[in-house]
Amino acid sequence: MGLLRGVARTAVVAGTATAVSGRVQRRQQGRWAAKDQAAEAEQAPPAPEPVQQAAPPASSGMDDKLAQLQQLGELRDAGVLTAAEFEAQKGKILYA
Repeated sequence: MGLLRGVARTAVVAGTATAVSGRVQRRQQGRWAAKDQAAEAEQAPPAPEPVQQAAPPASSGMDDKLAQLQQLGELRDAGVLTAAEFEAQKGKILYA
């Protein structure tokens, strides 16, 4: 009976050791795979962001002219344009 117990104990210990080592190995492989994926993600160039194109303006030509006149007025008020330059540019916008 002593021999049978020794063989059984050895089988249990060997089975447990095999199960534990298999679990450890799978865990390590999972960690290594995660590290590899992280390293690949760092090395890979970032995907270009999609370029959003502006929608074509739904406004009429008059809206564009008003926006240009507003910008001219701001330039005149800031002192970038003189009154004569403002009037000349305004005439070009209105009668173009």
